[in-house]
Amino acid sequence: MGLGRLVANATWTDLKSRLISALILGIAILLLTFAGGAAFRILCVATCIIVFDEWMRMTRGKRAGDIYLFARRALFVSLVAFFFGFHAIAVGIVVLSIGFIALVDRGERKADWVMTGLGYAALAGLAPGLLRDDGAEGLAVLGLIICVVWATDVFAYFTGRMVGGPKLLPMVSPKKTISGALGGLAAGVGFGALYSYWLVGSVGVLVIVLSIILSVVGQAGDLYESWVKRRFGVKDSGRLIPGHGGLMDRIDALIFAAGAAWVFGMLVAGAEHPARAIFRL
Repeated sequence: MGLGRLVANATWTDLKSRLISALILGIAILLLTFAGGAAFRILCVATCIIVFDEWMRMTRGKRAGDIYLFARRALFVSLVAFFFGFHAIAVGIVVLSIGFIALVDRGERKADWVMTGLGYAALAGLAPGLLRDDGAEGLAVLGLIICVVWATDVFAYFTGRMVGGPKLLPMVSPKKTISGALGGLAAGVGFGALYSYWLVGSVGVLVIVLSIILSVVGQAGDLYESWVKRRFGVKDSGRLIPGHGGLMDRIDALIFAAGAAWVFGMLVAGAEHPARAIFRL
């Protein structure tokens, strides 16, 4: 009966669009992630630039004038430093630039969205880039993130359609349900555990806890972008993906999840080898 409701309520065009875009984007991300090195760093740099551009168009950040130009240039300098392996400098440029904008704009508060966009765009590329540069462990952690987030997204969609029930946050995202969120969480943890067992032959408590965090934070990232789009009356973040919006619409959950994994890794294992806090291969 649940499957019948799914077929009756979901439009095949919407579902087909999701599957095609997810497949194409997914294959590209997986191949470049596995390749690592300069190829993956180029992907990270391109992601930062696209997300920054989509964010600024969506929030009308260009109206901040010189502050917008400063943020844009700061991001580019940070990305150059990151690409050539100066990780601490890259992160430092972003942090100091956000602090500078906050200081300069403290009276007028006209550049809040520019400041937020700089941090958001930097997180989109630097977090996975810094994790991946940690060798085999970095690749393993990114695999866990992708596995948990995509499983959460897919199963949240189908569970919500099939089970229905009370809405999660109707003022932010009218289609998302509590059942979908719980179904996505269960799937994310389950697939995270399976991934860990396949990779290292065991499932530790740390992997379970981290999978829960990644699933919850990923769903929060999805809701956050939905809130921003509603705040500015925008349906999609861009038109990069034909028929399915911008890049941010596809990776919003991954941005938050990668950021959470990177911060967790730094706190546990330090900035030099954040991925080793989760896997040691």
